[in-house]
Amino acid sequence: MTAGTGPLAGIRVVEFAGLGPVPYCGMLLADMGAEVVVVARDAAELYPVVSRGKSCILADLKTDGGRQTARAALACADVALEGFRPGVMERLGLGPQEMRAANPRLIFARATGWGQEGPLADKAGHDLTYIAITGALDMVTAPAGPARPPLNLLGDFAGGSMFLLTGVLAALVERAASGQGQVVDAAIVDGVASLMATNQGFIDLGVLPTGRGEGLLGGSAPNYRCYVCADGRELAVAAIEPQFLGRFLAALGLPVPEVSILDMGDDSEALRRLNADLAAIFATRPRDEWVAHFADIDACVAPVLTLAEASVHPYNVARGVFLPAGDSFQPGVAPRFGRTPGVAGGAAGLDGSETLRQWQATGYG
Repeated sequence: MTAGTGPLAGIRVVEFAGLGPVPYCGMLLADMGAEVVVVARDAAELYPVVSRGKSCILADLKTDGGRQTARAALACADVALEGFRPGVMERLGLGPQEMRAANPRLIFARATGWGQEGPLADKAGHDLTYIAITGALDMVTAPAGPARPPLNLLGDFAGGSMFLLTGVLAALVERAASGQGQVVDAAIVDGVASLMATNQGFIDLGVLPTGRGEGLLGGSAPNYRCYVCADGRELAVAAIEPQFLGRFLAALGLPVPEVSILDMGDDSEALRRLNADLAAIFATRPRDEWVAHFADIDACVAPVLTLAEASVHPYNVARGVFLPAGDSFQPGVAPRFGRTPGVAGGAAGLDGSETLRQWQATGYG
């Protein structure tokens, strides 16, 4: 476990083991220097990568001894992270009211799909459930065929972990003034709806269509989409602004359309023709030849890489976007801090009991 580095050095976090938003949020806090102790029933609950930089206390919360261990950790922690269904922690005697009575500075951060209250709060669900009900899944879906899950990036991690993290950091800032902790209720449905704010504004202005696959950002525009190359691999084109569009088309020997692409309707013949022409051109050469063709042209063109390819891409290597991890790799620390850089710690160890003893020796707060 790495201690004493990063902007959150000295912050103590108790993470209750689980899947979804909580372990990733815990990883980000650990990367930024927080001491994160995972309370887990067994070591199998410590998942690769997201458990880096954390220590672990083995405790079965269904037993008196396990609950007592958890209470001892929460009594001297700054932050609790939990992702159980509403009411579970209360039934265990580990809810925020009881724990904050013992430790008023405790920030009790709760991640769920539906939130702590509401008509669906006690119902099951997963990432796909929440992005479906918020309208986000429909907006990111291609026009043909059923909606496809965008992994679990949009719900669990963007709408879940990132808003859980934001709540924790904001509560830490507020506590510096008030001296009091509070409950953070991070619901995935809330977070995903918030992510759609800019798009909702564009819809209200009438400049963003709501149909599947429509509009500039939906994939119907020839200058903001992906093309299949001769080898079956793909190229991502994002030449939105006029200067980038001009360079992009010039590099292919094509003129800039007389009518702005933004003014072309999705069903216009000009738009369909330009999409077809570009698709035909890119199909004539392998992806990496096109990458070389555009290498010195500032036109927002990039290869669609597999994750393995991304880990060895020259830019990602030069910046250290990915870090070596044995025979594999993992993402580096983000964001980066100039004066108090974070560190990606090693794999989680089973040394949490010693960490807890150190916390108890120095008290809380």
